[in-house]
Amino acid sequence: MPTQPISTEALRDEFADAPSADADARTAAEARAAEILRPAGAMARLDEVAIHMAAWQRSASPSVERPAAVIFAADHGVAADGVSAYPTEVTGAMLAAFQAKKASVSALAEVAGATVTAIDVGVGNPTGNLRIETALNPERFAAAFAAGRAAVSELDTDLLILGEMGIGNTTAAAAVTAAVLGGDHAPYVGRGTGLDDEALAAKAAVVGEALQRIEGTQDPMQILAEVGGAELVAIAGALTEARIRSIPVLLDGYIASAPAVALHAVTPDAVANALAGHASAEPGHARVLDALDLVPLLTLDLRLGEASGAMAAVPLVKMACKLLTDVPTFPEWFGPES
Repeated sequence: MPTQPISTEALRDEFADAPSADADARTAAEARAAEILRPAGAMARLDEVAIHMAAWQRSASPSVERPAAVIFAADHGVAADGVSAYPTEVTGAMLAAFQAKKASVSALAEVAGATVTAIDVGVGNPTGNLRIETALNPERFAAAFAAGRAAVSELDTDLLILGEMGIGNTTAAAAVTAAVLGGDHAPYVGRGTGLDDEALAAKAAVVGEALQRIEGTQDPMQILAEVGGAELVAIAGALTEARIRSIPVLLDGYIASAPAVALHAVTPDAVANALAGHASAEPGHARVLDALDLVPLLTLDLRLGEASGAMAAVPLVKMACKLLTDVPTFPEWFGPES
């Protein structure tokens, strides 16, 4: 049995000590939403988003003024098994594009008014091949987790968006989510970068072998170490730090949500501050959203990763907050007797 890289019990204790959502801010936001100058329930879904933001920003007047995306990039040993339509060199090339502000998420962030920070947690240094060996040893797991936490601790943001880049990482996401959630692994495996039927079947077989290798492993952090990736672990660290700091999080697609599933298995409260930015085209993502009890803000069949789907939802979150704070209530508009 491999050494457990991060104590799940220690994490559970840390989440238990973290501040809960602000009940007073939530109640005040709910009361205002109930009286706003529009038919009751006319914008209920957006009101829910604004109330969520109020609770985690700990303010009855939520806003999105400093949205920030952090993208973690790393290479995967399992890519050698042909699980992606692209070579591993693409990871480094895309990291350079993020840093040069030339990637798709960069264009979306400019419209959303968000910053984008890209962090190398293993480009050119692939993890172990999860099909046949532990992906991250305890030292590497701890370093990636710490990198994720540090990235968030250095941010001044009121809405965190997390993304990833790593050729082969839909395979890691499928293995993690299938191991944590259980059942037949095949529905968790999608086409990723556009695999044909033959390559998709081979990818499913790789995930099946990985799960057979770790059969009986139930500790969510150990699962993440065995069949995850350095960028997935960094996202888990970032999610942990955001939860401790009561920062609202907008989850991206399948890969970025897989670490949330592992943390949710530690304790559901670990990701209570998160919203789902979108539902991706990867079939496993629907299962992830169900497990997290999250309804996506957008459903556009996106499958790019790199925080792009969640970034596209940032304007919606901004608008939800504006609808709560800037539209008068009936008493404010018509007078207290209305």
